[in-house]
Order: sequence, then structure tokens, then C-alpha cells
Amino acid sequence: MLAFPNLSRRGRRAFTLLEILVVLAILGLLATLLITNVGSIFGESRTRIAEIFVTQTLKTPLNAYRFAIGDFPTTAEGLPALLAPPEGRTDRWRGPYLDAPGNKLPQDPWGESYQYRYPGVKNKNSFDLWSKGPDKTDGTDDDIGNW
Repeated sequence: MLAFPNLSRRGRRAFTLLEILVVLAILGLLATLLITNVGSIFGESRTRIAEIFVTQTLKTPLNAYRFAIGDFPTTAEGLPALLAPPEGRTDRWRGPYLDAPGNKLPQDPWGESYQYRYPGVKNKNSFDLWSKGPDKTDGTDDDIGNW
């Protein structure tokens, strides 16, 4: 027979209205938390992507360029020197040093070009590489650099 013979047939049949309302309330709270935090979650992800790009991703191509040419690209040559030989350096250039789809430089998560300077102002013996950050304005507190 049944494990709980004292329970009526009606009590075993389905969830009560109260139980359904509690579950719906919990789901509503979870949905509200998710919706209100989505913007900050994606904002943090974009910032982290830009940090990785300026501190790690471009480091190898720039060092490979330096080993082949003897120095980093100048500020005037910029990052395009990783994709095509700069004028006057074609004899030692062994690139492209960056695998870029369509032979175009990648942009930061906010659709802006990464900034490059050599010799660096913040990295005296190396290059400065940075994103202008979420506000898309150079020289502000939200800039993301390799310093």
C-alpha cells in the first residue's frame, strides 16, 4: 500500500497555490537581479578584454617585430607596422606579426582604435599601449593601459 496512508488523495495530487506563488516570487526576484546587473557584468567584461589586449595580446607581435627590425615601431609607424612593412624597413621586416582578419587592426571593445606610442611616456624603456576606455576620451581616468 501507500507509504503515507493517512494523507488524503487531494493532498498528494499537486502543488498548492501557495507553493506556486512562492516559486514565482523567487523567479521574479532572480530575474530582477539578473536584469539590473547585466550592464555591469558586460561593462566589467569589456574592461577585462581591453586589459588583456594591451598587456598580453599585442606584447608578442610587438616583441617579434623588435627582434626582426631591431626596435619597436615608432609612434608615427604605429601598430599598422605589424601588418605591413613601414617605409624604409622592408629589408628586415618578416611579418605580418599580427594575425588580423581582413588585415585590419583590432578595435577595443567600445569600437575605438587602440593607442600606441614609442618611446613610451609611462613606460620609459618600452612602448605605451592603451584603450581610451568606455568614455572614448584619451587621457581620462578610465583609460586602460599597459602601465
